[in-house]
Amino acid sequence: MSHVFPRHTKGSMPTALRGSGVYLYDSQGKAYLDGSGGAAVSCLGHGDAEVIGAIRAQLDSLEFTHTGFFTSEPAEALADRLVAHAPEGIERVYFVSGGSEAVEAALKLARQYMLETGQPERTRFVARRQSYHGNTLGALGTGGNMWRRAPFDPVMVSASHIAPCYEYRGREAGESVEAYGQRVADELEAELLRLGPETVIGFLAEPVVGATAGAVPAVEGYFRRIREICDKYGVLLILDEVMCGMGRTGTLFACEQDGVRPDIITIAKGLGAGYQPIGAMLCSGEIYRAIEGGTGFFQHGHTYIGHPVACAAADAVVTKLTEGGMTARAARMGDYLLKALTDRFGQHPHVGDIRGRGMFRGLEFVADRESKVPFDPAHRLAARLKAQAMENGLICYPMNGTIDGQQGDHVLLAPPFICTEAEIDELVEKLSASLEAVLEATPKGA
Repeated sequence: MSHVFPRHTKGSMPTALRGSGVYLYDSQGKAYLDGSGGAAVSCLGHGDAEVIGAIRAQLDSLEFTHTGFFTSEPAEALADRLVAHAPEGIERVYFVSGGSEAVEAALKLARQYMLETGQPERTRFVARRQSYHGNTLGALGTGGNMWRRAPFDPVMVSASHIAPCYEYRGREAGESVEAYGQRVADELEAELLRLGPETVIGFLAEPVVGATAGAVPAVEGYFRRIREICDKYGVLLILDEVMCGMGRTGTLFACEQDGVRPDIITIAKGLGAGYQPIGAMLCSGEIYRAIEGGTGFFQHGHTYIGHPVACAAADAVVTKLTEGGMTARAARMGDYLLKALTDRFGQHPHVGDIRGRGMFRGLEFVADRESKVPFDPAHRLAARLKAQAMENGLICYPMNGTIDGQQGDHVLLAPPFICTEAEIDELVEKLSASLEAVLEATPKGA
């Protein structure tokens, strides 16, 4: 009998024994192609000798020191490397242990910045529906993933929410892509005016929406308009790149492709590539100087922030993503992945949309392609697809509630950047076989 408290108590999972390249192997010897990198984590695949070597070397010299007493060489090196590749104006890095902690740190820093600059009346955040920013109460409260939020609403400080930039569902007939992007971006200004812009701290968004909606990128010009609105009203722009950042979309920071400069960015997942738990919150020099010239103390912290072994691992990962060319490879192989998905599913009667960037792709499933009517949630399409894919030796990331938290199903694909064309072909073949098996057992109609 296991004494582990699992994510779900009404099922059992295989025991992972080892990993190699893009495959994981369970205790029975079965191989699984890691088509989602876990949760968009394993960007370098499993068993990378250079990253493992960096971890071993760091353990030989220093395993832990508390940031209340010391900095460390790995933390300094990693911060330098990240800032060197970060968007203009980003000058400081605050290390944490994961994505939820990174968002939590961002929210608290944004509030403290307003206090340090004499704006204590700014207490609110605005985010988007169908977003996900983490599972701690602050991050969950700002997120727009309604089924995750519901049990904890009474104890959360919630943000207000505007529409996502979700072209497949949101663009109206006859509306240009540009006009659509400007229309939904302008919802931010309307919400600021409704709340009173002087009461708002920041706007939080994922450049490419991850698990909740399935790799939904913003349309051209959307984030530039968002930046204009934030600047007009003195609101901070906080971009959550926990899932879509660190090369996943084909550039190290996802926001590079939107031509926008955030005030705060959060990263995790691919930062450590699964070799160590690590995340980071990066902020502008302006925000840092407000703290430095004020109280001098960021009123936040966790025991393991700036962990030397985690930072050493992440520094090796980011070196491979940048100097090692793995981000460029993600862009190149992402094009191949998109073509393979389009060739197989582009005319599929139950695939409504194929979207994403780089090695971050999503397929949205529909009962009827023409009307875009989703499957009845009672069919549990996403859950059954996940189970069938596992049976077929494929790890992917299906989710339900794509449209509004209740309706809609999609699958998120985020394979390691080291994938070969043959391995991508295998991924698509196994996904296709899994989907067909699930659809065959699904009642006809929506």
